[in-house]
Amino acid sequence: MKYMMLIYLDEKSLSDSQREHCYKESAEYAQQINANGQYLLAAPLHPTSTATSVRTREGKRLVTDGPFAETREQLGGFFLVEAKDLDEAIRIASQIPAGQWGTVEIRPVMEVAGLPQSPASIVDPVTSHST
Repeated sequence: MKYMMLIYLDEKSLSDSQREHCYKESAEYAQQINANGQYLLAAPLHPTSTATSVRTREGKRLVTDGPFAETREQLGGFFLVEAKDLDEAIRIASQIPAGQWGTVEIRPVMEVAGLPQSPASIVDPVTSHST
């Protein structure tokens, strides 16, 4: 089963050096779970100051700068993994480096018929190389 692991943390709580170290550790962890056949995709997100929110109501689009809601922790990135069950997903999530500063939310991914398949070659956002 596929699990999305959403990483929430106060994006202002990390220094630049801590953030770079976290990216390095996360890439290493992604390599580790890839070797186990569990890695599907991972990426950090740019800060919420770069976010744009879109709402469509009654056919009218409203576009606003910033995230949907002001919160104490912001969505900072994600891992998409393959795990046999929730217990295995929890084990994987507990080792995500950014979890030491924030929260990792685990959500099972729904399989919906008719969606396109993922491309065979996905650009790795951490290294900007095709995988």
